[in-house]
Amino acid sequence: MREESAAPSSRVIHEILPVGWLACNCHIIADAATREALVVDPGDEVERILAILHRHDLKVKYIVSTHAHIDHVGGLARLRELTGAPVLLHPDDLSLYQNVAMQAAMIGLPAPPVTQVDIPIREGETLSWGELSAHVLHTPGHSPGSLSLYLPKPKKKLLAGDTLFAGSIGRTDLWGGSYETILRSIHQQLLPLGDDVRVYPGHGPDTTIGVERESNPFLQDL
Repeated sequence: MREESAAPSSRVIHEILPVGWLACNCHIIADAATREALVVDPGDEVERILAILHRHDLKVKYIVSTHAHIDHVGGLARLRELTGAPVLLHPDDLSLYQNVAMQAAMIGLPAPPVTQVDIPIREGETLSWGELSAHVLHTPGHSPGSLSLYLPKPKKKLLAGDTLFAGSIGRTDLWGGSYETILRSIHQQLLPLGDDVRVYPGHGPDTTIGVERESNPFLQDL
């Protein structure tokens, strides 16, 4: 578990918890004053997520999945049940989520329970909790409904899901994936955010837009 909280005067609590068999980075981002929180990609191990919420005395306002692959949505139903917070997903990934049992069967895992998607979210919308906000970017290519969330303040952060990684990009050989589309998403949606934006991928370490622009081998032709 990594804690990304800033100085004591900061209003932001940001904890990153790799969960599940593929170590999906689950994010808990909260306003330290109001205790309202956003949970992103609760792929598994809901009890560990709840422990962090309880430790900081947080109330979840939204539960967001950046896309509907099983390693990012496995804990949605239980977290929604235990917190009462609504689940948000891009509508282009709804059928993928509804077929999570098929995803599980393909990799030999038990199927997690499926819950309803309370709020479909789309490009251009803004989520607000406490004094914090995140802009929704539709970044398809890894899946049709893949999202990235851009938090402009107090420090510029991008929760990139499985679109952009440190030194790599999301795989595009799964259902609905497209190599051309993911490169277009990165080029049109992510790179213009600026080199100083810190990027938090769905798996693995964080990076910056600037580092990836300069050194990511998949982006050198963009």
